[in-house]
Amino acid sequence: MSKPVLLVLAAGMGSRYGGLKQIDEVGPSGEAIIDYSIYDAIRAGYGRVVFVVRPEIEEDVRRFFEPRLRGRIPFEFVHQELDMVPEGVQVPPERKKPWGTGHAVLVAKDKIDEPFAVINADDFYGPEAYRQTAAFLAENKDPYEYAMVGYRLNNTLSDNGSVARGVCRTSGDGYLLEVTEHTKIAREGGKIISLLEDGTTVEFTGEEPVSMNFWCFQPTIFPELEKQFTDFIRDHAGDPKAEFFIPLPVSVLIAAGKIRMKVLPNAEEWFGVTYREDKPVVIRKIRELVDRGVYPEKLWE
Repeated sequence: MSKPVLLVLAAGMGSRYGGLKQIDEVGPSGEAIIDYSIYDAIRAGYGRVVFVVRPEIEEDVRRFFEPRLRGRIPFEFVHQELDMVPEGVQVPPERKKPWGTGHAVLVAKDKIDEPFAVINADDFYGPEAYRQTAAFLAENKDPYEYAMVGYRLNNTLSDNGSVARGVCRTSGDGYLLEVTEHTKIAREGGKIISLLEDGTTVEFTGEEPVSMNFWCFQPTIFPELEKQFTDFIRDHAGDPKAEFFIPLPVSVLIAAGKIRMKVLPNAEEWFGVTYREDKPVVIRKIRELVDRGVYPEKLWE
């Protein structure tokens, strides 16, 4: 049986961060966050890595990771571009950037025939998440049962500004009922507040499970993504900023009874580099993990 694939979404623009955070060094020996993700994935039993990148950054990303990963795990690159849309679909002329995380997964459809997991390049998930997902992908035999890692909302916030989170509603037996994308969640006056598009707010307790874009899929997801993405572009032709986030097609498929999505609870603390001010925090936390023996001082020696 083939090992699962790790799909790394690394095509982000980094507009809030102010640079190419996919290869920004945060480890004691110059490691990027992706280094730790792939290291954890190899230890957990993943067999291949596919990077989704913008064409203009592939050379930089390849130059950074190739000497580290060569001989350790097979890897390849796929591009995410604005005009990568299904045949017969027109891209609105005012659109300037690709279509979000759901589109990023879809562009990898010709590279993946195995069960696979999806992660963000700039998120540190912790080793337990890779063990959980590798075990699920190895054991699950249902082509229409997927999974996601569910973190506690309170463990996923930034002290330096608002963040986007997929807030989940689950069933009593641990399956996802609905995931709602909140694009501006932040701590305000001791509370956790989401600012909605219409200017209203929603308050959370912090205990809610949230998606940090760590998903487990079967290849059966690709035709469903393609169909929904086609409908999405046509429905949002007049909105140049609309994004096809992964939670949207997942929620539609759950509501239609086409899939089941197991939520894998994870109590580890997530951290990442949404803002430039997040970097010192990430460096400190990785240093603490190295000091505790979770990772070696030089990751790839």
